Amino acid sequence: MSADYLVPASDAVSEYIVKKSQFIAHVKRISSEEEALSFIDEIKNRHPDATHNVWAYCTRDGAIRWSDDGEPGGTAGSPTMGVFRSANVCDVCCVVTRYFGGILLGSGGLVRAYSKAASEALSIAGIARVVLWSEICVKCSYSLYERVCRVFESFGNLPEKLKSDFAEDVSVIGIVPSDDVKSFTHEITQLSSATATVSVLGEAYYPQKAE
Repeated sequence: MSADYLVPASDAVSEYIVKKSQFIAHVKRISSEEEALSFIDEIKNRHPDATHNVWAYCTRDGAIRWSDDGEPGGTAGSPTMGVFRSANVCDVCCVVTRYFGGILLGSGGLVRAYSKAASEALSIAGIARVVLWSEICVKCSYSLYERVCRVFESFGNLPEKLKSDFAEDVSVIGIVPSDDVKSFTHEITQLSSATATVSVLGEAYYPQKAE
């Protein structure tokens, strides 16, 4: 079985105001700590006059860091990270910018505010499941070409994404979830009465919208 994992489906921004304090949460999908730190600096530079720029990030390879950026310990960075841990989302960086409105929120109020801001941003971004896909080449006769394309489509390929090479036989290249290669091969074998050949060219991770 391949190790699927969840990531933000897109970048997103949310704004939340409570007791005159404004919380602006930015969520971004990242692939490394370096990318996360660069994003944090980018948001800080956008909001140099903010009271706080709280941040949190985690990567698939296990890097987990957060900062309260001057808020009372445990009231900001940790609750922000908790949103993504609860959703099992990784490869994500979130920066929550706060402009203080003059009214203290208390520890509980801060935890709720930072959690809500991060949660709303993640909701806007959506969640994608990253799945290991195999690039497959099917070599078949011309008479089977359209039917082979339909099998690829039934395994998640868009018709315009398939690559075809017309020579003595036809070669069709598409992608199939790696967990489904066996069943895909079985369908092609049955369809062609074992005259078509199926070759795996490589593997790569691609995101798809989580259900």
